[in-house]
Amino acid sequence: MFNWLPATSPEKIQELSQLFASLPSKIDVIQDFEWGTDISVEGLTKGFTHCYIVTFADEEGRNIYIPHPDHKAFGESLGSYVEDVLVLDFIPTD
Repeated sequence: MFNWLPATSPEKIQELSQLFASLPSKIDVIQDFEWGTDISVEGLTKGFTHCYIVTFADEEGRNIYIPHPDHKAFGESLGSYVEDVLVLDFIPTD
């Protein structure tokens, strides 16, 4: 989840979101990618407005993704636009 800096324009957020969405075509261990913006009415987002879900087959895939050069390059592109990032890795339960 991303909390964008107030000065980050909607156009820049869209551009960076599309850059993130392009990672599955570059990193073959990504099985699925979804993203969207907050629509909650509860007011508990703590400034996080955009959620991105990257799905892997297993922890090994995630472990390949984290240091992957394309993932690292994407992270570097966020530097002056993101105030905070929240990452949560989980294994879904049935």
